[in-house]
Amino acid sequence: MVRRGLLAWISRVVVLLVLLCCAVSVLYMLACTPKGDEEQLGLPRANGPTGKEGFQAALQEWEEQHRNYISSLKRQIAQLKEELQERSEQLRNAQYQASDVAGLGPEPGAPEKTQADLLAFLHSQVDKAEVHAGVKLATEYAAVPFDSFTLQKVYQLEMGLTRHPEEKPVRKDKRDELVEAIESALETLNSPAENSPNQHPYTASDFIEGIYRTEKDKGTLYELTFKGDHKHEFRRLVLFRPFGPIMKVKKEKLNMANTLINIIVPLAKRVDKFRQFMQNFRETCIQQDGRIHLTVVYFGKEEMNEVKEILENTSRAANFRNFTFIQLNGEFSRGKGLDVGARFWKGSNVLLFFCDVDIHFTSEFLNTCRLNTQPGKKVFYPVLFSQYNPAIIYGHHDAVPPLEQQLVIKKETGFWRDFGFGMTCQYRSDFINIGGFDLDIKGWGGEDVHLYRKYLHSNLIVVRTPVRGLFHLWHEKRCVDELTPEQYKMCMQSKAMNEASHGQLGMLVFRHEIEAHLRKQKQKSSSKKT
Repeated sequence: MVRRGLLAWISRVVVLLVLLCCAVSVLYMLACTPKGDEEQLGLPRANGPTGKEGFQAALQEWEEQHRNYISSLKRQIAQLKEELQERSEQLRNAQYQASDVAGLGPEPGAPEKTQADLLAFLHSQVDKAEVHAGVKLATEYAAVPFDSFTLQKVYQLEMGLTRHPEEKPVRKDKRDELVEAIESALETLNSPAENSPNQHPYTASDFIEGIYRTEKDKGTLYELTFKGDHKHEFRRLVLFRPFGPIMKVKKEKLNMANTLINIIVPLAKRVDKFRQFMQNFRETCIQQDGRIHLTVVYFGKEEMNEVKEILENTSRAANFRNFTFIQLNGEFSRGKGLDVGARFWKGSNVLLFFCDVDIHFTSEFLNTCRLNTQPGKKVFYPVLFSQYNPAIIYGHHDAVPPLEQQLVIKKETGFWRDFGFGMTCQYRSDFINIGGFDLDIKGWGGEDVHLYRKYLHSNLIVVRTPVRGLFHLWHEKRCVDELTPEQYKMCMQSKAMNEASHGQLGMLVFRHEIEAHLRKQKQKSSSKKT
């Protein structure tokens, strides 16, 4: 009897264990089953067309993404710890030295205080770097310009006589610095906290352009722009390196689909130049961009009918109605023309682009104009690439190629016009609030610098950087006697810089010596033959 009872009890225990194992197996399978479509995990089903192998591959890919993200976080944490430790040692040593001088011992809680001081210091560096608001500056020379860059090229102002306006980053430290900034931005955009697994991951090919500048007492500020999810949408990341590990400061999603640009062009005569301008306007603004209004402010009545005819022909041919023609009497004043054109606008707040008739721009520049302006916060002062005299560059008028082939950024073809502040993008509200142009300035030059200084003295952020899609076309410059001595000097300096590069001008100055040398060489070669 005892044996039978023991066997019955053992059999019940075995059945219970089997049932418990089955229950645990079911729960395990439920826990490991992929989530449904409503949760957007996007993993293939075990009985789907890919089978078990596809399910495991998807799991491995998802785990790999998480491992990469965790590795990135660990690396950043290690960098921060190292920087905190270094800064803490510096602060602790400084405190000990101060305590020794005062005859006091170290204060309790010193490590916690030093770390708090370090974090406060890093945040103060961000505030000083004009990320959230502009800083008042005394003169235009105090502004630190940005350099711009793409995946392949850097567009820089500081060239000297050996560097080029557009070049690949040759120095490894500079190349690694820019690559790290782009990789850090991509890690942020692709982090699981920001994106769903089904979303297309961002890659370096989505990077459009970036600008950066280094201030020796603060650090390096980066603003990186990527393609968005839809047309006319962009992703903007602002990063800051306060002479330590790079920090994410801000992330934005920008939609420029409805951002209209009012291009204002002051004009007097110059019909041929205006015809050339309208050819570029038609291709770039009407056919490609489609979010442009043109305002032409014309001084006087001479050749006015020809200018109006060009506008009307473009309007009929391209079915374009978004333009305004304003006629003013009196002598030409660029500042007055731009001021009148800006104030004439009666619609809602609009983005203004102050432009001259001898400017050539691309549709990429129009997007750059939109991305670097913000009402009440930011104005854009691009540095354009100024073309040298094509007759000098290419040697003879007959050898000058078509305009499209001339628009290349090279040391031999032009220079960054970093002394010019006339081409600018800013919202009408900012222009009105700052007081507009000084209308007492007549003729050529001066009014643009005066407006630029106003913005530097305000709390607005002034973005100053070379751009690859904005060109000043060469034309003969005449400095008339009616200009003031200061204006005449500026005009002559601009004329000299506008003709050719340093090397090309040198070849013109020493052409007689070069010709004499060639004659001697020719005579020597002919005497040897005889």
